[in-house]
Formats: sequence, C-alpha cells, structure tokens
Amino acid sequence: MIAAALSPRLRPMLTDDLDAVLVIERAVYPHGWSAAIFGDCLRVGYDCWLLLDGKALAGYAVMSVAVGEAHLLNIAIAPTHQRQGLGALLLRHLLYLAQQRSAQTLFLEVRPSNHAARTLYEQFGFNQIGVRRGYYPAAAGQSREDAWLYALDLSCYG
Repeated sequence: MIAAALSPRLRPMLTDDLDAVLVIERAVYPHGWSAAIFGDCLRVGYDCWLLLDGKALAGYAVMSVAVGEAHLLNIAIAPTHQRQGLGALLLRHLLYLAQQRSAQTLFLEVRPSNHAARTLYEQFGFNQIGVRRGYYPAAAGQSREDAWLYALDLSCYG
C-alpha cells in the first residue's frame, strides 16, 4: 500500500461515529465522557472532529467557541497512534478553527499527571493560568486530581 494513502485526514464527527469514539475514550480516560455527552456536543454545534489514519480512527477532539473564547473540551489519540505527532496535527487544526471563528484565547484543562499532554500544550505556547482544585474524578479511595488551567493567546499564534 502506498504511504500517502495512509496519511492522516480530518473530518467532522457524526453521531454514527460515537461507538468508535467511545472505544478510544474508554482506553485513554479512566473517567471519560459518555455517549450522551458527545451527543450533546454534536447537537449544540460544538466543533467535533475526527482524525483518521487510513480507515482507522486515530483520535478526536471537541471544542466550543463563543464570545471571543474557545475551550478545548476533549482531545484524545488512540493508544496505538500516540507519539506519532497526531495530537499536534489535531491541535493545530483546532487552533486554526478557533482563529477562523474570531476567538482571541483558547482555554483548556489538563491533569498535572498528564506529562505528555502538558508538553504538547506548552510546545504550542500555552501557559498555565490557574488551578481548578479537585476537578478530575479519581479511582475509589483516592483523592480527586486538580486540573491545571492553560490558555493560549491566539493573536500570538501562527
């Protein structure tokens, strides 16, 4: 097979994609979103995108944009596709969309323990601007994990 045929491509997420999205969601997040949450995001018109590697679903992202602000709500790359630059490709697409929709700032939350995600965001120029205490659920018997709030000034990105 020719390598170009397997190059990653992006397309909008559809309701019919939710079963495949949930497989990745459950593989990468211990307390991930439900089909209903993804469905609500699609219903209200959030930017919901898939990243395909050939025919395989490699990742997805959900972002809301309103009143000059964008919020990256969910982004995931399948474990079998991680560490191949696909997260950066998907994030770059979201930054472009946010700018096209006149957002000045892109916000997101990340677990302090998610070193790979923090490294990616920092490479793109995101800065930590706050902490949400006890934001993320934890396994039974463990305390909830904080979220670090990151922001990127989109006027400086490009």
